Amino acid sequence: MAAFSFHEPEPASQDILKLAHATDYVDRVFDLSLRDDEIRRIGLARNEQLHIRPSLGSGGTILAAKLALEYGVACNSAGGSHHAHHDFGSGFCVFNDVAVAVQFLRAKGIARKVLIIDLDVHQGDGTAAIFDSEPDVFTFSMHCEKNFPFRKKASDLDIGLAKGADDTEYLKTLTEALSSLMDRHRPDITFYNAGVDPHVDDKLGLLSLTDAGLRERERRVVNIVRGKNCPLVTVMGGGYGDDRFEVARRHRMIFEEVAAYAGY
Repeated sequence: MAAFSFHEPEPASQDILKLAHATDYVDRVFDLSLRDDEIRRIGLARNEQLHIRPSLGSGGTILAAKLALEYGVACNSAGGSHHAHHDFGSGFCVFNDVAVAVQFLRAKGIARKVLIIDLDVHQGDGTAAIFDSEPDVFTFSMHCEKNFPFRKKASDLDIGLAKGADDTEYLKTLTEALSSLMDRHRPDITFYNAGVDPHVDDKLGLLSLTDAGLRERERRVVNIVRGKNCPLVTVMGGGYGDDRFEVARRHRMIFEEVAAYAGY
């Protein structure tokens, strides 16, 4: 029986971050010279953590992508900063780690066709905007329609669910969409934002997935993507609650379902 391997990433360099982000924006994040309105839009403090943590998160998603291409699947225990746009940050997101990793793979000629599955309860507006004119990168976001961001960008496929959507509606909609996408797009690699904020007890979610529904979501994504023999990268995404251990337990489900699929 195989065992888990744990890997510690290097932070993504400024040059690598600039594959997905504007040069001036990256430089000003590292110089801590963003304007006050830009800092407010991100919602984080103006200190070195503004670039340290998101650089590591981006490095982690790059490393996970390399490992997934070698072993079939890899999970980043950070990442999912999908509100970061090409030239500005938003919603606690400074650098868009998935976009950085995708552009890294494409720049290196490692992968060409990419599918991004974003099941965070909030639309992946930054990711959609960055890849708006990239026909080989397909962005799919299924989210709560009446939730942040209130001015959404057009993904290649957006499914906006009504407030309170439950396990049955959510899983039926997801399965139909994802099975079709895998057959039509035939990606070289798939990135999955596994935000757990669609959970019924999430402070910011507004959807109604139960524990069982959330676990079944993770199982279906893993089975559908890996069932097509496509490398899969998972990133953490959002999850909000007063009990951080309970939120962490929900995040753990994707790791458990990946392990179950692999026979660990």
